[in-house]
Amino acid sequence: MAKAWIAVACAAHVRIGRQAGFMQVCHGKASPLRQITAGDRVIYYSPTVVYGGKDRLQAFTAIGAARDCAPYQVEMESGFRPWRRDVEWRPAEETPIRPLLDRLAFTRVGPNWGYQLRFGLFGISNEDADMIAEAMSHSSANTMLRKVAA
Repeated sequence: MAKAWIAVACAAHVRIGRQAGFMQVCHGKASPLRQITAGDRVIYYSPTVVYGGKDRLQAFTAIGAARDCAPYQVEMESGFRPWRRDVEWRPAEETPIRPLLDRLAFTRVGPNWGYQLRFGLFGISNEDADMIAEAMSHSSANTMLRKVAA
């Protein structure tokens, strides 16, 4: 059975991966990517817009399914060779996490729910993944409704 994962990266890096069809986690380490199997759902959470930035985003920024291929290494500038995994990204709106905090099992563990984000990749329930997917598919409509109601 397919699993669901939360991956953590800044939104700028997630947007690059979405456009090119890959994911990368934990500063390019291979071992976290090896936990993911073909068909597993991957949802990115971005605490910030840019890496190391103080600009808080705190939103889900991408959702997709891992493709049927193993992690692979790429050559980048300065000899950096990160590991990546191909993902079929789905159309989705970037969606703030705050409105979902009291509904997601992985955030109801107490006030320190954000601690697990430090791992860069962790499993979540399929129910949580469904809830996030639903929110990401309706985010722009919900934003419009909030603007109209205001």
